[in-house]
Amino acid sequence: MKIEKALPEDAEEILALQKRAFKQEAERYNNFEIEPLSATLEQIREEFKRSVVLKMTEEGKIIGSVRADVKGNVCTVRKLIVEPGMQNRGYGAALMKAIEAECGSCWKFELFTGHKSANNQHLYKKLGYEIKGTIKPYENDVCMVKMEKIIP
Repeated sequence: MKIEKALPEDAEEILALQKRAFKQEAERYNNFEIEPLSATLEQIREEFKRSVVLKMTEEGKIIGSVRADVKGNVCTVRKLIVEPGMQNRGYGAALMKAIEAECGSCWKFELFTGHKSANNQHLYKKLGYEIKGTIKPYENDVCMVKMEKIIP
């Protein structure tokens, strides 16, 4: 297993993985119009221009990825994804640690996850994130839990 910066030519494979990984979330909320499923290849390519994008590979295949946006000393972690059949093996934690290291100049890390996504919340809590509130950015029943981690 190897974690490194993703290249623009990885965008198509990462998008396909994203759609497989977020299908579970869509089923959990009975909402198949969530942004990770409706994202286009062009949108992913634009994210590569403004975000830090890491990929995890095994035997040459992308099995995980995570993105982050940095503004000042604040890093917003987005779209942590792991191949559905490979979840719960520590890959998500490894990707989170890698993105935190990559954005090491930041003192505050924040992320959003679904309010029904107990496994995700459990992972982030194990990594030192705390729940800071809930927002409802969509018209549907999906609420997002905001979590933060402050580096002393």
